[in-house]
Amino acid sequence: MKTKCIKGTRDYLPQESELRESIQDTIVEIYRQNGFSRIMTPAVEDIENLDKSDGGDNLNLIFKILKRGDKLQKALENREELCDMGLRYDLTLPLTRYFAANRQSLPYPFKAIQTDKVYRAENPQKGRLREFMQCDIDVIGDPEPECEIELIAVTAKALSALDIGGFSVRVNDRAVLNGMLSALGFPEDELSSVCVSFDKLDKIGADGVAAELIEKGYDKSAVDKLSDILAQLPLTLEKVTDIVGEEATSRLSKIIEASKAIAAGKYGVEFDISLVRGQGYYTGTVFEVRSENFGSSVAGGGRYDKLIGKFIGEDIPACGFSIGFERIFSILSEQNRAAYSKQKLAIFYDDNFEEVYEKAEELRAEYDVAVFKKPKKLGAFLNRLQASGFAGFAYADGNVKMFDK
Repeated sequence: MKTKCIKGTRDYLPQESELRESIQDTIVEIYRQNGFSRIMTPAVEDIENLDKSDGGDNLNLIFKILKRGDKLQKALENREELCDMGLRYDLTLPLTRYFAANRQSLPYPFKAIQTDKVYRAENPQKGRLREFMQCDIDVIGDPEPECEIELIAVTAKALSALDIGGFSVRVNDRAVLNGMLSALGFPEDELSSVCVSFDKLDKIGADGVAAELIEKGYDKSAVDKLSDILAQLPLTLEKVTDIVGEEATSRLSKIIEASKAIAAGKYGVEFDISLVRGQGYYTGTVFEVRSENFGSSVAGGGRYDKLIGKFIGEDIPACGFSIGFERIFSILSEQNRAAYSKQKLAIFYDDNFEEVYEKAEELRAEYDVAVFKKPKKLGAFLNRLQASGFAGFAYADGNVKMFDK
């Protein structure tokens, strides 16, 4: 038997688990304070739902589950599809299925919280796990720009409560980006392919994007015009408005200006034409939060007005924001952040368990208290407790002895 967990997954020690729980509790509490309701969905989804979800590159990372018993044998004999289920790769697809199935029992618009594990068949490496936590809020049924404004404000409030340091919210709109690319001469029916290349700007640079577009066979004149635009980055929304017209950017302008007013200087809000976001289901506004201290994205999301329609044949407006839980956990772990405000104590008994348990109950008004039988090698045990995050210990008399810092 193997003691190591599967590659791309990991175990968490008690201190790590407590920090993860504390992060999740903080996020969920902020979301609940702002009127969102928590839901839960299965980790397993129908394979057809996953395959048809417009999840972009994530569709190549689905963990598929084989049919079982007679169904599997029949599929093998008839050379049919061998899989009928898969593990969810994000929380958005399960949410849209959930809403389609339960819409008659839900308020409209519906404001949802989801915090749960998702699974992707990644090539495991630093920062890329096969099993990881996501923390989402979504609003279903609200087409107005105020929906995005609220999602940005509430997500920023949660990140501020976690005290991760300075951050800024980058905002774009797929419709605005597509409008600009069309104005530059790219065919409207191929804009998704152009955006796939454009999304690589951070990795391969403007010259790399231009080279890839030429290799795909796009008109050199259009590529040259785009290169001229990229040479002017960062573009202002006013500059893009000159290209696509004020009507195309008015919604985005309202979202950014209102979000800046709500931020009141506590965090940045900025337009970024280079922000694309990978999922194919995004239809409009997209946003991303970048940590200033750690130089990485810690949250992202956008509007996906077409996804629910795949289930019910009727387009329902929807928009969501997901906090990068694992990145936040990594940042706070590196800072040796404590999980709880209450300190942890150990209390020891010999042959007086009932007496010690009663004393532990008294101490729990001020501390989190664990009861242990006094070990023969007390010093080694205390060292291990201290390393595990305990602040001190006591005996039946209740006198607390704190560990030296």
